Amino acid sequence: MTIFGNTTNVSSMPKVIFNNRNRVFFDSLKTEVDQYFQNHKINKTGNAELFIKAAVLIITAVTIYLSLLFLSMPSVVAILLCVLLGFVLASIGFNVMHDACHGSFSEKKWVNEIFGLSLNALGGNAFLWKFKHNILHHSYPNIDGMDDDIAKSPLMRQAPTQKWVPAHKFQHIYVVLVYAISSFAWVFIMDFNKYFKQKVYTSEIHKISLKEHIIFWLSKALYVLFYILIPVYFVGWNAWMWGFICMHISMGLTLALTFQLAHVVEEAEFQLAGVEPKHIESEWAAHQVKSTSNFAPKNIFLNWFVGGLNFQVEHHLFPRISHVHYRHISPIVRKHCVENGLPYNQHKTMSEAIVSHFRLMKHFGSKP
Repeated sequence: MTIFGNTTNVSSMPKVIFNNRNRVFFDSLKTEVDQYFQNHKINKTGNAELFIKAAVLIITAVTIYLSLLFLSMPSVVAILLCVLLGFVLASIGFNVMHDACHGSFSEKKWVNEIFGLSLNALGGNAFLWKFKHNILHHSYPNIDGMDDDIAKSPLMRQAPTQKWVPAHKFQHIYVVLVYAISSFAWVFIMDFNKYFKQKVYTSEIHKISLKEHIIFWLSKALYVLFYILIPVYFVGWNAWMWGFICMHISMGLTLALTFQLAHVVEEAEFQLAGVEPKHIESEWAAHQVKSTSNFAPKNIFLNWFVGGLNFQVEHHLFPRISHVHYRHISPIVRKHCVENGLPYNQHKTMSEAIVSHFRLMKHFGSKP
């Protein structure tokens, strides 16, 4: 057995023990996936498709930003451009930042480090995100007490093991508002909360280096400069305020819904980690499959826009493979799931996944 709680250089962290003594599923799956890349003589990291997409998204975001500052336009057009900017920034997060922070954007570490900082350009912090996402979420998806993505809060009950309060009866309604303000809260509240406490949910962050301290404060200062001070100077306080709100609403809704549809849906499995070590009978890879779900796998535009995160099962099994390859290896993953008696959770369309998510949130909002 492997105790994952002892492998992440954190303290005060609950232990989750997976039964990895007989890893038949993942070992055979990895062998065939590796063979796929060898047979096609391609790298597991990003390719020209990803690099072109990254260039298109970044250039589009900069063009919209400069247009809003220097071009005269009707207020309605400006608002629509701000909404579009929010969508584009979210897509940069999905495609560029997400792959880079997983080390799958490029074979070169320094390239991944640079493009990983695109998260800082969106207002977040790559160092904190890697701890929250790569270490906690990917190691312990949908494990209450470990996975910060489903962390308990007074507003949302995202797991059956979490404490219920009467307000949760309406969470499937007001959760839309929570998602809408999520990116704003992330940039201005949650990052600072994690930074000063040096803790993500129940897990303490090991010592933050001087370099990361400097990057944190410098990038937050640059965010204020480029997203607040410069726009206010050129377009005025009122125009900036409405544009900033619209940008964050579209960005927040896009980010939150995309990630929620991957885990907080009816088919996904949930676990609880407490003070005592949590023993999970499945191997680590089997838990990844049980706690994730794909959506709209045949929607070409959606797959392009969300950076392959609609193939969440493949991503959780192979986070260091770039998303541009997920649609190609998904038949292999599905075959091995069937052969090993594991579910391959998937919604045919995004609308199906959205309905499942809100239905589950309504269920979790009911008094136990």
